[in-house]
Amino acid sequence: MIAHGAAKIGLIDRNEALLASAAAELEALGADVAIAVADISRAETAHRGFETVAGKLGRIHALVNSAAIYPRKPILEITDDDWDLENAINVKGTYHMMVAAVLHMRQFVNAPEVTGRIVNVTSVDAFKAHPQNAHYAATKAAVVSLTKSFAQECAKDQILVNSVAPAGFATDRAKELGFLPELAKASALGRAAEPVEMAEWIVMMASSRNTYATGENVVVSGGYIYV
Repeated sequence: MIAHGAAKIGLIDRNEALLASAAAELEALGADVAIAVADISRAETAHRGFETVAGKLGRIHALVNSAAIYPRKPILEITDDDWDLENAINVKGTYHMMVAAVLHMRQFVNAPEVTGRIVNVTSVDAFKAHPQNAHYAATKAAVVSLTKSFAQECAKDQILVNSVAPAGFATDRAKELGFLPELAKASALGRAAEPVEMAEWIVMMASSRNTYATGENVVVSGGYIYV
């Protein structure tokens, strides 16, 4: 993000220690960073977190929704608590942050200039059968739908709303869980993507390079979606 001109970055999460660590890394690269500890599953706290960041950084030009919970559980064993947790973060949290961003961005409409951009991180799981994590996949399909609805609602305000759907990639967590061989086998390219390869697409859709795409879902799967 910084390489592409993002001089100011806001981070929102429930984990204060991880927020501080991420902020320190970004600051070391020269970014002006603001953090807010907030539970995005509730409207009040999600909006308060967004307003805290905006209060420190000023006008917010782009929102990236990447918070999600990824569990694996056999499809016949998913409990009510499992469903509630997935929906709370993956769907409601995304929704609350989008509303907060739109209300903020609408203060700066100057058509036909782009007012702001929202990018939701979805998943290729939304488009293929995934009985091992069906509740996660269902929430990601819901985010694709929300993205399209927000895009239509916000078009008059020149707010571009899109989603990016990656396949599984080589995060530290994926490595810890031993997922890389599985991800490589599923990819037509024979390897899991590196995080930066996904970040490039997300940053592009959130940056001034995107001036017209809205309501779109960009699949970045190394061919997995077609295998």
